[in-house]
Amino acid sequence: MTTKHPHPFALFAFHILESRLNGISPTQSLASFLTHSSTSTTSIGSSPLFVTWNILSKSGEKHLRGCIGTFSPLPLEQGIAEYSLIAALQDTRFGPITKRELSSLSCSITVLENFEDAKDALDWELGKHGVRVKIIKSGRSYGATFLPDVAVEQGWDKEETIEHCVRKGGFRGGYDLSEVKVIRYEGNKVGATYQEYVDVMKELDG
Repeated sequence: MTTKHPHPFALFAFHILESRLNGISPTQSLASFLTHSSTSTTSIGSSPLFVTWNILSKSGEKHLRGCIGTFSPLPLEQGIAEYSLIAALQDTRFGPITKRELSSLSCSITVLENFEDAKDALDWELGKHGVRVKIIKSGRSYGATFLPDVAVEQGWDKEETIEHCVRKGGFRGGYDLSEVKVIRYEGNKVGATYQEYVDVMKELDG
């Protein structure tokens, strides 16, 4: 599920990242952005979540710049504050996001829910479920995850998604689908662009 832009969760993530890159303390709380958007503060609970940063090209294409999250439930304000920085600055696939990149960024927050053990490796629905994959080979465990929108965006079928997830987890050998354990889950994805964040901050600071 994807919610229309701009969402206060993603706006707050931008505020945390921009403040860090400018070397200052954040001036706004998550509640400030929720109140501004007339979103109920009762939505601030505890959930697993992932933060995704993308570079938006002039043609509107998205290019991944960082994505890290946690499967452990955290208070959303804490989780967004922590993982907005971890995803931006510590994703080892990329260098840290820099201040000059801010204006071209978009941010997505995916709040995870409805975790279930899949009956088999293909017992999940494309576009609806994310997958958390685990395989044990020679006594060693390999694991990785893809959020619900990844397979559709990449044009993968379910077997291809599992294959890519197994490889993402670091296993390079042969395997059978029956060896793969899958936990499926759903996600509520919300987002914002940097310009949307700037516009909201003008109103909050005004």
